[in-house]
Amino acid sequence: QVQLVESGGGLVQPGGSLTLSCAASGFAFSLYAMSWYRQAPGKERELVGSISRGGGTTNYGDSMKGRFSISRDNSKNTVYLQMNSLRPEDTAVYYCNAHFEVFGTPYSYWGQGTQVTVSS
Repeated sequence: QVQLVESGGGLVQPGGSLTLSCAASGFAFSLYAMSWYRQAPGKERELVGSISRGGGTTNYGDSMKGRFSISRDNSKNTVYLQMNSLRPEDTAVYYCNAHFEVFGTPYSYWGQGTQVTVSS
């Protein structure tokens, strides 16, 4: 059974930091690129950033560059999102996503999300 379980969300003050984790099971984690998305109330889900299968390549949404960092540990089947200099507008539910494509067939799995609230 495929599972992606996010953890580490919570309430943090503006300017603070938080690290999210996403533990994967039930599929070949190291074959999948991993992404973090977020969705704020009343807004569409947006890409926070992605990391390649081996971890050598990352990319981020414009508002996250320089503040957020994605890493992965394939030995632990876990991907991380380090968030620094948090702003109230970073408040959202954060989701991890695993994606892989073989012979044109996409495979995509989602976690249940973890709430991040940035407020004083």
